[in-house]
Amino acid sequence: MDARLQQYDDKMKKTVDFLISDYATIRAGRANPHVLDKIRVDYYGTPTPIQQVGNVTVPDPRVIQIAPWEKSLLKAIEKAILTSELGINPSNDGNVIRLVFPELTEERRKDLAKEIKKKAEEGKVAVRNIRRDGNDAFKKLSKEDVSEDEIKQLCDQLQKKTDNYIKEIDKLMEEKSKEIMTV
Repeated sequence: MDARLQQYDDKMKKTVDFLISDYATIRAGRANPHVLDKIRVDYYGTPTPIQQVGNVTVPDPRVIQIAPWEKSLLKAIEKAILTSELGINPSNDGNVIRLVFPELTEERRKDLAKEIKKKAEEGKVAVRNIRRDGNDAFKKLSKEDVSEDEIKQLCDQLQKKTDNYIKEIDKLMEEKSKEIMTV
């Protein structure tokens, strides 16, 4: 692949990867430890991911259990979960914290499906912006003795990459929406 094209391909791939990690944090009625990925705990003054301060397990399809390495972290973990956008109240028994995920209502499923669609649209816009930046950069190459045919070829290849990433985003959105709407 042309080096001039590679940088835009990399940026588009990062956009899709970000969307995948974002979708992993959306819960679908089942307990998924990835919903904790964005939550940070104050660990001796440093914001630290929950997975790095304790053992995160899923003992039950709708329960996540967090066993901190140090008991003194129970309150900090509980506080981090309460202040997050997770919307679940943790239960603390003095040793572990349990998060019980309720069944999703039909209305909540529809709201999540809308959120999934919105995130996909944002991803598509980001990919199209990268394409625009690439096309602008390629058009400036005419000042550097690059033929118009070569510039057109670069723009066409970038468009094909854009189309492929847009299809991938649509597929991801479809899969996640289906997962959410499945009772």
